[in-house]
Amino acid sequence: MQVKLYTDGAARGNPDGPGGYGAVLEYVDKNRELHIKELSQGYVKTTNNRMELMAVIAGLEALNQSCTVEVYSDSKYVVDAFNQHWVDGWLKKGWKRGKNEPVKNVDLWKRLLAVKRQHTVTFHWVKGHAGQTQNERCDELATRAADGDKLIVDDGLA
Repeated sequence: MQVKLYTDGAARGNPDGPGGYGAVLEYVDKNRELHIKELSQGYVKTTNNRMELMAVIAGLEALNQSCTVEVYSDSKYVVDAFNQHWVDGWLKKGWKRGKNEPVKNVDLWKRLLAVKRQHTVTFHWVKGHAGQTQNERCDELATRAADGDKLIVDDGLA
């Protein structure tokens, strides 16, 4: 099955405020019917980058079979990590980057890599707030979640 996954993350007062993610999954079934599933969650205290990662993780974790997934994100942090092969370097260096500094958000990168292995995934960068319908919807879901009253704790936030 081929799936398009649109994602966005948001944080208020980054890095010490509430945040949220939004994800939209789209696929066409064997009867050629379009299916759309929206996901979002808000967190009490988090960062924008963590929410960008969580949007992709949540979308991939929502899939109940192996799929070919096209991820569309306005996060260079997420997209470049794969397309520029940063993740490969981090793994070779034991989750270190640059001047032997630890990679941030390792808990989420590991979670993303684990769920990504179940699928064939490609990443595409889209310009944020540029009128791309599903990216705008993800932004709306993420900000609504961040501003909502059902916030949960981001256990991995250091």
